Amino acid sequence: MPASPVLSQLPSYEVVKTKAQSLKGASVAEMLERDTNRATDYTLSAAGLQLDYSKQLLDRDARDALLALAEEATLPAAITKLFNGDKLNNTEQRPALHTLLRAADGGALAAEFAEVVAARGRMRQWADQLNNGDWLGFSGAVITDVVNIGIGGSDLGPRLVTQALRPFHGNVACHYVANVDPADLQNTLLNLQAETTLFIVCSKSFRTEETLTNSLVAREWMKNAGAVDADLDKHFVAITSNLQAAADFGISPDNCLPMWDWVGGRYSVWSAIGLSCAIAIGWDNFERFLAGAAAMDEHFKSAPLEQNMPVIMSLLEIWYVNFFDAGNHVVLPYDNSLQKLPDFLQQLTMESNGKRVSKDGQLIDYNTGPVLWGSAGTMGQHSFHQLLHQGTQLCPTDFILPLTTHTGMAEQHRRLVANCLAQSRTMTVGRSVDEARASLLERGLDETSANDLAPHLAMPGNRPNSVITMTSLTPETLGALLALYEHRTFCSGVLWGVNSFDQWGVELGKEIGVQVLGLMSGDASFGSMDPATERLVREWQAEQ
Repeated sequence: MPASPVLSQLPSYEVVKTKAQSLKGASVAEMLERDTNRATDYTLSAAGLQLDYSKQLLDRDARDALLALAEEATLPAAITKLFNGDKLNNTEQRPALHTLLRAADGGALAAEFAEVVAARGRMRQWADQLNNGDWLGFSGAVITDVVNIGIGGSDLGPRLVTQALRPFHGNVACHYVANVDPADLQNTLLNLQAETTLFIVCSKSFRTEETLTNSLVAREWMKNAGAVDADLDKHFVAITSNLQAAADFGISPDNCLPMWDWVGGRYSVWSAIGLSCAIAIGWDNFERFLAGAAAMDEHFKSAPLEQNMPVIMSLLEIWYVNFFDAGNHVVLPYDNSLQKLPDFLQQLTMESNGKRVSKDGQLIDYNTGPVLWGSAGTMGQHSFHQLLHQGTQLCPTDFILPLTTHTGMAEQHRRLVANCLAQSRTMTVGRSVDEARASLLERGLDETSANDLAPHLAMPGNRPNSVITMTSLTPETLGALLALYEHRTFCSGVLWGVNSFDQWGVELGKEIGVQVLGLMSGDASFGSMDPATERLVREWQAEQ
């Protein structure tokens, strides 16, 4: 079977490349000034979100060329296949059915949807039971705290959603432990009481090293507080596919919810992995979260490419990564509740599209998934925004801005909004050397000093950025936002010709980790390793 065409082989690739070359000297500020309709024409609305990409280094011809590229990559057909449940994860022969987790009906995927509905029912039962104070621990005390033990997608998504939706929290406090570093679990348990704590163990295999290690320590902590084996079901539930391993741990099948092969960890917050979220915000709000994602799914599935928010965001990613050599992408949420969003998106985008071979296993000759990073505004303004404004690296940026606040502190929020809009504008317009010199002269500097200092104050501008706004951060808009980035990631994977749903790059480290542990234990059957690793193991052994 012949290999499928990859990005650099598509007919419009050279057209886009030529168009990018012609725009490298263009000014976005001038484009905005010349085209009075640009701010409107380069804005899209969907599922409670608005995307303003008018400050991107892009004109209508370039946009049309990128849209042609998407058509040639058969992106519309790929979107249909995603929702139809085709086996898009070709290396593992699995579909990617995360959209089914928030759907109102299963369509042709009736059997899988029946499982989703059954899991939702049990999630609702447990969430209601906990929030109503009906879940009792081994001493008869009401459970007041839940600790989610997972890592990767079993931690980042639930942690983000729980933190982002704090204004919607109910009666149960939810905590998160992921790091195998003992300090993570220890610091979490310091302020908790065993008799009022429930643990959610999230591991498909129930063998994930970090999760299992932390769970065993949590079980010992519970037993040291007076619980016996028969009490464990009052304090442990599991999200897993390995019921036998969970039972061996002490968690009965009745206390287990499923994880399916057709959902990758980074796409799983909508599933039973989101149980801690449903507990934290209550079931009704969790359903609103699912509905927001479903609304974005419907937009993605039905909107034409030129009006499709995830598609446009993906084409912008392709534009800068492959035609402007941008190796990174910055996400700046101007809402402290979303401070974990960059962490979540790092896994979503980099684990999905950090690939060097096509779906057919052929080495590709262009860059794929960029490094994603960022922090909550305005924190970054006092650390890395210097590089964004005056550095030599091109850093395409997404500003994310709720227009209202749940805090009731309107004046403080007004200043936050002003900071966000100011940073976006500054990245666009910059400041010329002449403008810097004039500013210095107005401050009272003499002409010689102003001439010397002006280059240091000048900023090139023309730094591409988009602004994503929403009326407020709610379960619906958060769901839509996460689904938006999921679909953007998928579209970019289609255009790059990679499988966005496997993650073989994490496997070898796990295998070698087992070997290193064997070496640390003195097990000769694991053989030898490189001299540097062996020296470090000896150094560790000497300190024990």
